[in-house]
Amino acid sequence: MIENIANDIKAEKLAITIGEDFLTWLWFKSEKNNGMFTSTTNEVFSITMGDKIVVTGGEGEFKESAMSSGKNSSFKEAKQGLKTGKKVCSAKIIIEYNGEEWSFQIKSEDFSLTSFKTPKVAKNIQEDEDPDGAFFEKIYLIEKGLELLDDVFSQFLKLKLDETWDEELEEMKNWINIG
Repeated sequence: MIENIANDIKAEKLAITIGEDFLTWLWFKSEKNNGMFTSTTNEVFSITMGDKIVVTGGEGEFKESAMSSGKNSSFKEAKQGLKTGKKVCSAKIIIEYNGEEWSFQIKSEDFSLTSFKTPKVAKNIQEDEDPDGAFFEKIYLIEKGLELLDDVFSQFLKLKLDETWDEELEEMKNWINIG
């Protein structure tokens, strides 16, 4: 029983660490590449940080957070937090693909998404159109946004497990120190 609880705690900490590493890397990569990403199926899209980033570090009563928010924020507080060893625990993400935009807030601890917004779906239904069409289009847009996020996460995991991860970490450290 105690062994199962210990394993659950280890798995939870690993998931949080991976989530923090992913969001920190995503911020770094989006700035380094001017937001441009290419999916594994060669689709080109952009991911940028929205108007809110929260970074945390430490544990228990020693846990500290810094938040940067606001339109056109330069994320100074959050970047300063990265310099002190904090990692991104929550961020607003904006994905642009084929002239359409998705936005959502994502948390590192469980990859939960809130405030998920897809491109607008036409509400005007013509007489000869399927009345369920708007619903299915909305479902497609949700799936497409998640597919693009999943693709980038997959690329991150592949890189993190690759021998070149140490080189990527060095680039991230340089980015943090310059920023």
